[in-house]
Amino acid sequence: MRAGEGRRLIPCLVLVLALQATLCHGACVEVDSDSEAVAGEGFKLGCISCKRRGEVRAVATVDWYFMASDESEFSPLYTYEDKRGSINDPRFYDRVDWNGSKGTRDLQDGSIYILNVTYNDTGTYRCVFQRMLEYTNYEYQVNANKTVLLHVVPKLTRGMASILSEVMMYVAIIGLQFWLLVEMIYCYRKIAAAGEEALRESASRRNSRRVSVK
Repeated sequence: MRAGEGRRLIPCLVLVLALQATLCHGACVEVDSDSEAVAGEGFKLGCISCKRRGEVRAVATVDWYFMASDESEFSPLYTYEDKRGSINDPRFYDRVDWNGSKGTRDLQDGSIYILNVTYNDTGTYRCVFQRMLEYTNYEYQVNANKTVLLHVVPKLTRGMASILSEVMMYVAIIGLQFWLLVEMIYCYRKIAAAGEEALRESASRRNSRRVSVK
């Protein structure tokens, strides 16, 4: 295989490794939380913060804060750290469950689920990610936060725009995974063809040496 061809294959090899990691871990898409809950039912407060570099190890904690519609300051609501969650606000005791990333300390989904929503739950919710990126010789902390303005209503009035937005999100995720798969197949074929060409050239050189010896 010629040096120029080898250099052209390097980006393809890098892409294959990146695609394998992406397909194994799944695509992370940051989607805004719904903001309308029905009284007496459950509701998921969504909070997704995607890690920009999937190959870097990280440890993250998630803190939720709540400010009721008649309040002026946030109060600690919920904390998830080291695979354990704790409710910090007495108003939510026995009514909040973790609904985010499970089985890992490298959190990207920090969503929680509120049981038996009441009108008193109307207000502003803030989700704060504290992520420690673990590099070879040092650590680096990055923070991210999301805010959800929640309205509690007697009956869901979900608009068509919200439905279309959710449908488009899933279409985008499926399309991304399909594109990644196609790119991986293309790169595998290109690498295989280059390998076969290298074998043919090696065999040709061996035959040439044998002829010259004779």
